[in-house]
Amino acid sequence: MIANFIRAQYGGPLQTSFMYSRSYTKRKDNLRTLLRYQLPKFQQFDGKGNTKQHIVHFVQTCENVGSRTDQLVRQFVRSLKGNGFGWYTDLELEVIDSWEQLANEFLNCFYSTRCTISMMELTNMKQRKEEPVIDYLNRWRALSLD
Repeated sequence: MIANFIRAQYGGPLQTSFMYSRSYTKRKDNLRTLLRYQLPKFQQFDGKGNTKQHIVHFVQTCENVGSRTDQLVRQFVRSLKGNGFGWYTDLELEVIDSWEQLANEFLNCFYSTRCTISMMELTNMKQRKEEPVIDYLNRWRALSLD
């Protein structure tokens, strides 16, 4: 948005929202795929869920079919949908140059330190032996408010 405004003011091609361009650098486009490489079926991330687990699952899926780290950058978009895909398409153009950089950007956007506690977990929480009732209630309350 800002870049388009500056380009419009000072010349240069305008980037329209209808153009497709990649967030990773051109160097990644020059990578060759392995012979007989079969694209794995990725678990999809939609902006909800555990981001660390998604990254680990993605890397393991790629390693099982022989992907190299540079190819992780190219393939990561295939594991995204919904808000996850929206985040990816909003990345600046050609700024991602390594898998570590892309993974960090992803974690910075979606990682939450807050754990979601289900009603089942709350109802299964039991009072410990010799735990005073008030301590049990405070522990239950603290867990439910997190």
